[in-house]
Amino acid sequence: MDTTNAKVEGLFKDAAGHVKEAAGNLTGDAKLQATGKMDQLAGKAERDFADLYDAGETRIEAATAFIQERPLVSLGIATVVGLIVGGLLRRRRR
Repeated sequence: MDTTNAKVEGLFKDAAGHVKEAAGNLTGDAKLQATGKMDQLAGKAERDFADLYDAGETRIEAATAFIQERPLVSLGIATVVGLIVGGLLRRRRR
């Protein structure tokens, strides 16, 4: 995913929303005002999603690097987590 493009598109939607809202305020057009607000929200959501995607991608890259650098430690962690989850699920069945 190209988050830079998503962020730019979000900025444009937000800016267009501000323009629509201002035009709606000047003309008294409630529908245009509402459309402007919706465009602003859509633009903000698009930018926020792109930011979250970037942060998540960074975490995945860090986890992958950890696994590649320390495979035995990673296997140990996965085993312990598996045993804990298995124990919790076994208790729920009883």
